Amino acid sequence: MSSIDWIVLILTLLLIVAYGIYKSKNVKSIDGYILSDRSLPWYTVGLSVMATQASAITFLSAPGLAYTSGMSFVQFYFGLPLAMIVLCVTFIPIFHKLKVYTAYEFLEKRFDVKTRVLTAFLFLIQRGISTGITIFAPSIILSSVLHVDLTLTTLGIGALVIIYTVYGGTKAVSYTQLLQMGIIFAGLLLAGVLVVHLLPQNIGFKEALHIAGKSGKANAIDFKFDLDNQYTVWTGLIGGFFLQLSYFGTDQSQVGRYLTGASVKESRMGLLMNGLLKVPMQFCILLIGILVFAYYQYHTPPLFFNEKETLKLEQSQYAGEYRQIIQEHQQLSQEKTLVVNQLTDALSSDNQDIIASSRDKLSAFGEKEKELKADVVSLIKKNDENADTNDNNYIFLKFVIDVFPKGLIGLLIAIIFLASMGATASAINSLSSTTVIDIYKRFVRKDGDDALYLRASRISTLCWGIFTVIIALYANRLGNLLEAVNILGSLFYGTILGIFLVAFYVKQIGGKAVFWSAVITEAIIIGIWKLDIVAFLWLNLIGCALVIIIGLLLQSAFPRKEIA
Repeated sequence: MSSIDWIVLILTLLLIVAYGIYKSKNVKSIDGYILSDRSLPWYTVGLSVMATQASAITFLSAPGLAYTSGMSFVQFYFGLPLAMIVLCVTFIPIFHKLKVYTAYEFLEKRFDVKTRVLTAFLFLIQRGISTGITIFAPSIILSSVLHVDLTLTTLGIGALVIIYTVYGGTKAVSYTQLLQMGIIFAGLLLAGVLVVHLLPQNIGFKEALHIAGKSGKANAIDFKFDLDNQYTVWTGLIGGFFLQLSYFGTDQSQVGRYLTGASVKESRMGLLMNGLLKVPMQFCILLIGILVFAYYQYHTPPLFFNEKETLKLEQSQYAGEYRQIIQEHQQLSQEKTLVVNQLTDALSSDNQDIIASSRDKLSAFGEKEKELKADVVSLIKKNDENADTNDNNYIFLKFVIDVFPKGLIGLLIAIIFLASMGATASAINSLSSTTVIDIYKRFVRKDGDDALYLRASRISTLCWGIFTVIIALYANRLGNLLEAVNILGSLFYGTILGIFLVAFYVKQIGGKAVFWSAVITEAIIIGIWKLDIVAFLWLNLIGCALVIIIGLLLQSAFPRKEIA
């Protein structure tokens, strides 16, 4: 990067950290540290909720996913608005009425302490690991830009987030997220405009979408009911609904965000704001990936986007074979560009014969590119069997570094950092809250004063920060990071949601039944995932349903006194 980019990046990051520390300088109590004194307005709640979900993984992986697979991933979020409505009607009033610090306190009141601990434990496992992934994602950036060891960048990013999270707690997290999301929205808009500007002079936004559409990238909707297809309208509406309901209703990293609302109304409006804006936001992020795809139809794209691996290949005994593949790819790209230009002219004149012919040719070019890329991946594996052969997370990053002007590169990289910092800070804060409230305060020091619990929260935040950094150091073998996080969540969220739905609506099921139902269900879900029986989003519905069904069966075998 240039000096200007470094200045933009460093100043942006320092601004966020300093702002978070400044806004949280008066945190003196456990209530302020965990829930920001329950005093935040709805727009801060809404942006904090969005920032917690929209990690750096979103901005790294989503454009790459659109580039390779099209817009279908947007269907993943179709169940989100429905989930927000359910949460506003049911979960929020109950949590506010009970004045809980964590979602899991409610479970002991409804069932028993072992159910509370089991649910908190499932959350801690899932959120601890996934937070490590959200730390790892932006570390790819510095590693790629500076060509330094990935371990060093991971440690640096983790330390930066831990500093202000340990100091300011939820108040620091929420206020920094408010500023972060403002910068992120502005930067994404600028990035989208610039990608269109970089297209050939006679190609505008409309033409770019036509080119992407004829290449099979712009189809965002699939109404087929296919249990094996991860991204359809039905997996999004049904499986996605249960995933989002569990994530926002039972995951402390999100529950802790809207419990900071000054009232039930403020919390509800914050969640509804998230429900209205999240799908359009995700659509726009994916759209940027589509525009990058359109750009590379007129320019030769990298055959493999992870420059670190290709540099190693160029210096290996396979360099000659690699250069030969690259030459073939460049020739293929030139031929493809001619066909794309023909397609562009045909679209403007509505010549359907040429449009159909060009589309078939582009499809053939696409298959040939896949073959050439497979050859490169094979060489990378031969050269280093431990090499990272999934370059999906590098696509947007590589494009920004190669094409964007000075200054804007630093801003776009800062955006990815900000997204990571917001999501990571929320997660570490929620891990600490759950540990202190549901374990330390419940079992270790029941009679401690406010100062003790505040100190314990800061120590717990530091420990969880270190744990997530350790996980991040081992996260580079997970493929597409966006999918990895959602798969991990789907292994646990259905079970957790089932427990909460039983607590709210199935009054005849008691603590013993729901506890063992959850244990059995979790074992079944992991087995289904291992056997790859259905697409991962369906695990959320299956897990939720199994907890209820098995709970009812077990309850019939237990004495009536077990009914809560």
